[in-house]
Amino acid sequence: MATSIFLFTCHCISSVLLYIPFLYILNVILCKFRQVSGHGPPTYPIIGCLISFYKNQNRLLDWYTELLAKSATNTIVVERLGARRTIVTANPENVKYMLKTNFNNFPKGKPFTEILGDFLGYGIFNVDGELWHIQRKLASHEFTAKSLREFFMMTLEEEVDKGLLPVLESLEETGEVVDLQELLRRLAFNMICKVSLGIDRCCLDPSLPVSPLARAFDMASEICARRGAAPLFVVWKMKRWLGIGSEKRLKEAVEQVHQYVEEIIVNREKMIVKGSENQAEDLLSRLILAGHEEKVIRDMMISFIMAGRDTTSAAMTWLFWLLSCHPDVEEEVVKEIQFTKETKLDYESLKELRILKACLCESMRLYPPVAWDSKHAVVDDLLPDNTPVRSGDRVTYFPYGMGRMEALWGKNRLEFKPERWFLEPEKRSSLKKMCAYKYPIFQAGPRVCLGKEMAFIQMKYVVASILRQYEIRPVKSEQPPIFVPRLTAHMAGGLKVVIRKR
Repeated sequence: MATSIFLFTCHCISSVLLYIPFLYILNVILCKFRQVSGHGPPTYPIIGCLISFYKNQNRLLDWYTELLAKSATNTIVVERLGARRTIVTANPENVKYMLKTNFNNFPKGKPFTEILGDFLGYGIFNVDGELWHIQRKLASHEFTAKSLREFFMMTLEEEVDKGLLPVLESLEETGEVVDLQELLRRLAFNMICKVSLGIDRCCLDPSLPVSPLARAFDMASEICARRGAAPLFVVWKMKRWLGIGSEKRLKEAVEQVHQYVEEIIVNREKMIVKGSENQAEDLLSRLILAGHEEKVIRDMMISFIMAGRDTTSAAMTWLFWLLSCHPDVEEEVVKEIQFTKETKLDYESLKELRILKACLCESMRLYPPVAWDSKHAVVDDLLPDNTPVRSGDRVTYFPYGMGRMEALWGKNRLEFKPERWFLEPEKRSSLKKMCAYKYPIFQAGPRVCLGKEMAFIQMKYVVASILRQYEIRPVKSEQPPIFVPRLTAHMAGGLKVVIRKR
C-alpha cells in the first residue's frame, strides 16, 4: 500500500512538472489565437492567461495593479486553466454594487470557504447566510461604545503601559536591534486573546520564542493563503488527499490551534459551572452562557484571533516605517501627541489625534492589511461598468490596487501624503469622510468590519504611547521593505529597528 501511494505521488508530481514546459509549447502553437484587450492579460484558448499568471505569480499585486491602471474601467477579467473565471476590480461603483447594492448575489461562496475551511471552519469570516447573520449579531455586542471604553480601560492600558513600554525601555538601554513587526504582533495577539478568550498567551520579551499557539496560527494562515494564490488548485487538493507536504503541515497546525482553543473552552465552562468565573467579561464567556455549540464557539474564536492579531500590527508596522521616511510628518504627529503629554491618554483624547489618524489612513491606503477580498456570484449579473458576471465567477475587489489608481487618488497616488485626508489640508482641523467603496480597507455594506473603531483606538493608543517617549529608527537597508499579501498582509522579514529616548 505504501509503495503504491509513493509511486502515485511521484507520478502526480512528475505530471505537474511536465505540465509547465507543455504550456510554453502550447503558447507557441496558439500564438495566432492570442486575445489582447483592455479587460485583462493576454489570453489564449483553453489555457486562458495561465502563462502570464505563472510568470507573474511572485508579483501578482503589482501585475494586477498595472493591468487595472491600463483598463478604461479599472476592471479586468482573468481566465486561466484550472481556476474559476475571475473579475478583479478597482472601480468604486463595482465595489459598492458587490458589497451593498446587490449584496445577496455576492457571498463568499463555496470556493472561498473551501480554501479556508480547514482553518476557520464555520467562523464568522468564512460563512454566509443564516450562520453569518447569527454570528454577526452576537459579535456586534462586543463593539458598542460601552464595550470600546471597557476594552480601552481593561486591556489597552494594561498591555501597553505594563507590558510594551517596559520592553521598549529595556531595548533602549541595551541598544539592541528588535523586529518591531514581531513585537507589535505579539502585543496585538495578547490584546485579542484577552478580549475574546480572556487569557494571556504571548510574552512580549523578544529574547523568548513565539508561543506555540501563535506559531501554529502563522503556519495555518500562510498555507491557506498559498492555496488561494496557487496557479493550479488541483495541486493543493491532491496534496491534502495524500496528506503530504504543506497540507500535512497545515493539518498539524490546525489540530494544534483546535486543541488549544478547545481546552480553553472546556476549562472556562467548568469555571462557569462552579461559579468561579466573572460573568461574561469576555466574548468566550458570553458565548458559553448563551448556550452555543462548542464547535461554533471554537471557530468564532479562531476567526477573531486571526483578524485581530495581524491586521492592526501590520498597519502600525508600515506606519512606523513611513514616518521614518518622512521626518517632517513624524514631527507633526509628535507635536500633536505632546498636547496630551501632561495628561493620561484616554478614550476622549484619542479622538483629538486627527493627524495621527490621517497618517494611519494614508498608510493603510498604500499598504492595506487585507490586499484583496473575493466573492462568488450566485447568478449571472452585470457590474455598473458593464462587465458581465457569470454564475460562479470569482469577483475580487482590490484595496491594494485601488490605493494606487490615479483615477481615485491623483498623480501623487504613490506618495505618502496624510494631508489628503483633511477637508482643509493647511489647517489640519477636520478629517474628510471617505467613501467606504473608494477606500474599502474595512470592507463596506452589511459585512463592514465591526472592529473598525476598536482597531483605530488600539492603533492610536499604541502609536501615541510609543512616539511620545521614543524614537523608532529602522536599521538602514539598501532595498525598501517588501509587502507580502497572505490572509492578512505583512512586511517581509519584519522591521528591524533601534529604540531611542525622545
